[in-house]
Amino acid sequence: MKWMKVFAGIILLLAATGAPNEAGFGLLGWGTAWSQQRQGGSAMSFKLNSSAFQPGGDVPRKHTCEGPDVSPALSWTDPPTGTQSFALIADDPDAPVGTWVHWVAYDIPASARQLPEGVPKTEAISGGGVQGQNDFRRTGYGGPCPPPGKPHRYYFKLYALDSKLNLKPGATKKAVEQAIEGHILAQAEVMGRFQR
Repeated sequence: MKWMKVFAGIILLLAATGAPNEAGFGLLGWGTAWSQQRQGGSAMSFKLNSSAFQPGGDVPRKHTCEGPDVSPALSWTDPPTGTQSFALIADDPDAPVGTWVHWVAYDIPASARQLPEGVPKTEAISGGGVQGQNDFRRTGYGGPCPPPGKPHRYYFKLYALDSKLNLKPGATKKAVEQAIEGHILAQAEVMGRFQR
């Protein structure tokens, strides 16, 4: 009996001192997720979708280097309570040279719930937000352009953050990832495939 009391005490101590991780859990456990839901937001229900392709489906050619190379429309559900901005990273982990970055955007307003198709390849996003540099060394979106062979996977990852990043335009994926560390309230992603 005594060891059970000691064990229970340790669990309570950890719960009192723990901090939630990026998914909203951690040593605080289910209480954190419950708290977010009670306050009207939930990391668990944060979803990202594209009207251009189904999750795991083929990315249309219009969004690739074999077409007009315009960004696909993206939309998302309400983020957790406390979200102050969004950051977006799109990349291809199947590239021969290692993960290839196709799109970086950040300081997207917390009120936004979508990015339209064909976001102009400029530093500023209409309606708010800033675009960074992709691995083609260009600003904004650069679509799938894999070498001939097997399909590549393209992950569009949206982060709900508890602050703005205030990075200069043209920031790289690495700079954005460093800036968002410790500020992620929730993450959502959708993946599409493309083959040449």
